[in-house]
Amino acid sequence: MTALLDILGSVGIWEAVLRIATPLIFGTLGVLLCERVGVLNLGVEGVMTFGAMSGWLTVFMGGDLWLGMLVAGLCGAVFGLLHGLFTVSFGLSQHVTGLGITLLAASLSYFIFRLAVPTASSPPTIDPFRAVDIPLMSDLPLVGRVLFGQTAPTYLALGMVVVLAYAMYRTPLGLAIRMAGENPHALDAQGVDPIRLRLLAIAAGSAVMALGGAFLTLAAFNSFFPTMVQGRGWICVALVVFASWRPARALLGALLFAFFDAFQLRLQTVVDTVPYQFFLMLPYLLSILALVIMARRARVPQALMAPYRRGER
Repeated sequence: MTALLDILGSVGIWEAVLRIATPLIFGTLGVLLCERVGVLNLGVEGVMTFGAMSGWLTVFMGGDLWLGMLVAGLCGAVFGLLHGLFTVSFGLSQHVTGLGITLLAASLSYFIFRLAVPTASSPPTIDPFRAVDIPLMSDLPLVGRVLFGQTAPTYLALGMVVVLAYAMYRTPLGLAIRMAGENPHALDAQGVDPIRLRLLAIAAGSAVMALGGAFLTLAAFNSFFPTMVQGRGWICVALVVFASWRPARALLGALLFAFFDAFQLRLQTVVDTVPYQFFLMLPYLLSILALVIMARRARVPQALMAPYRRGER
């Protein structure tokens, strides 16, 4: 019990929670934006992988770190438009198309990586984002290092939560986005093209997903390897349901999963009588439990996964 209290009372675990949560925040916000306009995007795992690769490769080839983030976002937007073309414009299966995007993006990531560094026996490294210590604020007891000693992309992710939450519920654009996922026919009657809005929202959401992948190579680590996303994309899909399609709750869900993950890593060092595989699956088991509890009360957007065709009812 003393060891558990020591873990929970250390600043290090809470620093790690926010760091681990950052790619989940990006990914969950991206999925949430897509689903709010009525489109399920199961391409998130592949888009995050491609974002990780493209961001890393941009910096490896001499670009700036923020240029790497920008390139990753643009690549994500391209995959989003491809997903939107098949699902929104052609009305094809969102499940099949999303899985196809994941396979395409993940395979293309490894192919381009091997073209760029064909002879490397180990992944080359770059100089990643460093933690930004905010003067005075980072010296505060307890919360100083946790909240004000993170890398710049973490602050960007937190800022996106605020911006998306405000835009979704306080602006006409947010109302149109929510209506596109609830009743696109009513939106069309008001003179707003649901198809165009869905395409733009999917592109923007996929760009945000890719930033989550870029964070892994440009801030959390300093190199790229094809399996580094490690199922985070699928966790983001589940977290959207956990959050009931609300940005603030999405932040809470990402932090909750990150806490489980950070806690099990430290728990392995103090409990040596339990196989480490149990600790590895613990965050996923607890997340599934939380998802089951929250999903019973979640209200799904009414037009989610329903293709929109003008003139049809």
